Amino acid sequence: MSTREMTSPPTATRLLSKVPEITIWFWIIKILCTTVGESFADFINVALGVGLVETAIIFTVVTAVVLAVQMRLRRYRPAAYWLMVVVLSITGTLYTDLLTDQAGVPLWISASVFSAMLAVVFTIWFIKERTLSIHSIVTKPREAFYWLAVLVTFALGTALGDWTLELTGWGPGISILLPLVLIGIVTALWRFGANPVLAFWIAYILTRPLGANIGDWLGLTAAEGGLGLGTLTTSIIFLLAILATVVYLSISKTDTVERTSGKTAPPAPPGRRRTAMGILAVVAVATIMLLAHTSSLPHTSALADESPAASPAAGCRAGSVAPTQPEAQAAAQANFPASNMAEFRTITSDTLALVKKGDQPAAAARVTDLETAWDDNQSALNAADCAAWNYIDKQIDPVLKAVRSRTPNLATEQTVLNDLLSTLGGASAAHAIHS
Repeated sequence: MSTREMTSPPTATRLLSKVPEITIWFWIIKILCTTVGESFADFINVALGVGLVETAIIFTVVTAVVLAVQMRLRRYRPAAYWLMVVVLSITGTLYTDLLTDQAGVPLWISASVFSAMLAVVFTIWFIKERTLSIHSIVTKPREAFYWLAVLVTFALGTALGDWTLELTGWGPGISILLPLVLIGIVTALWRFGANPVLAFWIAYILTRPLGANIGDWLGLTAAEGGLGLGTLTTSIIFLLAILATVVYLSISKTDTVERTSGKTAPPAPPGRRRTAMGILAVVAVATIMLLAHTSSLPHTSALADESPAASPAAGCRAGSVAPTQPEAQAAAQANFPASNMAEFRTITSDTLALVKKGDQPAAAARVTDLETAWDDNQSALNAADCAAWNYIDKQIDPVLKAVRSRTPNLATEQTVLNDLLSTLGGASAAHAIHS
């Protein structure tokens, strides 16, 4: 879809267009970028054990550096532009994860906050520049508004996508369908006569959950409903695809605005625009009704580590009261297979022993066995007692972070490992480890 509604800046120094032509290549590479944003952020944060806050700080600095380079250019350069999009995709994802995982902000609040922020950005942008069309990005102020809007759309798309998974409990495969269908509807309405600027930004937001869900589907294990490629492999595949596409665009210049400047389509009649707006409103209401209905059905949250745990009777719906440690321990002992519990206890005990010996590399390797065993049995354990599974899952996360930390703290490692062991095996097992 195109957003070609040009408005010339009256006073600022004009540049050549700093954005590409909106062709099918734009949307392909945009989805590739959003997939990388999800998988690479998870790889740095979890697999490498850098930590969420530290990863967010790193990519905030990277964003500032890449933005400075991009803003110095006087025209659209595919490599610089799409590097900026990739970096913003990762950074926007991390900002939403910070609110959810670090600050404990519910996803519906994050989505509301980012929606309000985007509305403010668009309002100020329009008041000052009288257009929101990305093909009017020919001055530095407009480019600054544009990149700020892109960052917020990534954060908003992350919050909306995760909130949808939390509400519905959909797996990574089926979760691809909703944003894909909505993007198809928006595209059809754009061709029918919907406002091109509005259609563009709606589709831009929706590509974030679509790309993230594709990344999850490829990266998660088979037990979690994915293909098991892992976050690193998924990131490499999509980064190579982005690189190949950027090289092709740099050579062919098929997305250069100046080459296609004579292809401006005439504006749609006002009647068609009003009809398209009405259909968009109906689709929005239907989507909300679908999510509300799905949320009311018993289900397990697909984002168990990002939402409060609930009782099995309630179907682990978001917002229910989490169990206490004794309740989770008793439920796990009663409902989880004894062989699984024994395996988890053994790995946790081995990890704690290695930590006490000061063999950090071996402890980090052994704790990966715990992560693998836990993930491999997720579906069965979650079905047996999702409240207990959620509780233990929340205890495993700080264990992985503490043991894999580049600057491990012995007291922290022992505390989180003993807490987990207590839940897995009861007071007697924890006492045996302390002694």
